[in-house]
Amino acid sequence: MSRTKKKQQKRTRRHYTPEQKAALLQRHITDKVPISEICNEERLRPSVFYGLLKTLLANAHLALASPRGTSPEKKLQEKVEALEARIQKKDGVIAEVTGEFVRLKKELGEP
Repeated sequence: MSRTKKKQQKRTRRHYTPEQKAALLQRHITDKVPISEICNEERLRPSVFYGLLKTLLANAHLALASPRGTSPEKKLQEKVEALEARIQKKDGVIAEVTGEFVRLKKELGEP
């Protein structure tokens, strides 16, 4: 093929969804399908496949993290409880100061 024809044939870049990437990796890991076969079927470069595999292994600790750990909901709940306790403490201080103020007003005879 001449250079002009190569320039005219524009390659379209394929974008895989996370689900499609996971399916490709799963075929290799669980079904033991060779990487070369997957790459040939999908017309995918092996370096791209190995990059996906590297990313998966680098983030495996996130997938294996305990769900009982510090989830965003649990952190938010703890923060709400801490703020509620702080408000109760402030309400107690306000009630004490207000009571002292009323007592002093009565002692001094102010209206």
